[in-house]
Amino acid sequence: MVDIATRPPIDWSTPAARARRKSRYAANRRLQAYGIAAISLAIGLLGILIISLIATGYSAFVTTRITVDFPISTEYVNPEDPARGNYRAVVKAGIEELFPNVTGPDERALGQLLTNNTQFMVRDAVVADPSVIGGKLSLSVPASDPFDQLNKGLVDRNTPEDERRVTDQQIQWFDQLEAEGRVSTPFNWGLFFNSDSRFPELAGLAGAIVGSFYALLVCFLVAFPIGIAAAIYLEEFAPRNRWTDLIEVNINNLAAVPSIVFGLLGLAVFLNFIGLPRSAPLVGGLVLALMTLPTIIIVTRASLKAIPPSIREAGLGIGASKHQMVMHHVLPLALPGILTGTIIGLAQALGETAPLLLIGMNAFITSPPGGILDAATALPTQVFIWADSPERGFVALTSAGILVLLGFLIIMNSIAIFLRQRLERSW
Repeated sequence: MVDIATRPPIDWSTPAARARRKSRYAANRRLQAYGIAAISLAIGLLGILIISLIATGYSAFVTTRITVDFPISTEYVNPEDPARGNYRAVVKAGIEELFPNVTGPDERALGQLLTNNTQFMVRDAVVADPSVIGGKLSLSVPASDPFDQLNKGLVDRNTPEDERRVTDQQIQWFDQLEAEGRVSTPFNWGLFFNSDSRFPELAGLAGAIVGSFYALLVCFLVAFPIGIAAAIYLEEFAPRNRWTDLIEVNINNLAAVPSIVFGLLGLAVFLNFIGLPRSAPLVGGLVLALMTLPTIIIVTRASLKAIPPSIREAGLGIGASKHQMVMHHVLPLALPGILTGTIIGLAQALGETAPLLLIGMNAFITSPPGGILDAATALPTQVFIWADSPERGFVALTSAGILVLLGFLIIMNSIAIFLRQRLERSW
């Protein structure tokens, strides 16, 4: 054996040594270049996705509205019962005052400038303020989808008339209203406060947002306590034998099961066997809880393992029982990691579509659900419904819905990052 102390020093100036150093440095630079290229590619693809969504969906965040003065005549509206008036005739009279020279078949084409629900908007305004009966009601109502697209520049005026949904005469009428200052383009608050509709100019995400909130609430109330209790038992109290090993393997496998399998399970058990109402957020929340439960268990066990053994030994050393040691010392210190993993799991559940489709949470809902047993939809399923609709306006609404969903996911992940940085301790 050669003594290290007597070994002759290595000559790093030889050509062979320089070649080896050069090779190592080149390999290091290549590895860094591969990493930078991978990150750049990921950021570039994400940027392309975001830019394409914004380019397609930005127009859904504004809406085209037309101001019309509707004559609320007592001939059509009874002051004693304004809710039962002939508001279709009121709307027709208001449009005729704007274009008194339009008669005959053109009247129907003229009425297509406004959304089909204009009569109900006028009715609601009159019911809210009956003093307008006998006078005029100035109301800004949404333009119908073709003219909304025309105002946003999504309909090419130079396209032959037989290839677009608006005629040249209708374009002239719209331009006249715009010249009179009756056309405005405000922010589309209806995207957040309206529920779904057959008309793109009236469709919104309110029902889907409320449905997603109820479903995530049920998911959290079911999965969070059960997941933490199961993880504490497996990590702190369960004996190490083949049964616990089998349980751990199955938990890890369940975390990788495709989400549609949980949807089939919810369809078979919660709907067909138990008989819970279809399309209810209660069922959606239970299905999402089954999906999130393995993730919470795994994250909780990892957080418990990260607590130093000295904490457990100190608790037992001062006379605490094992239960007191876990509940009073270990669990509070592991809670930041548990909360972070739980929020990330809920964020993943928020974007799931397949299981919710199988339990019917893609119904046409025109008002937000009043509780967890009412029929509802969710944000991802609402996007799915709009993507399958043929009207041009739903194309922008689909991208806008995706942007809103991404916004909620970013907020939830930001909360998880904040909790981790705010509450996490280093040992």
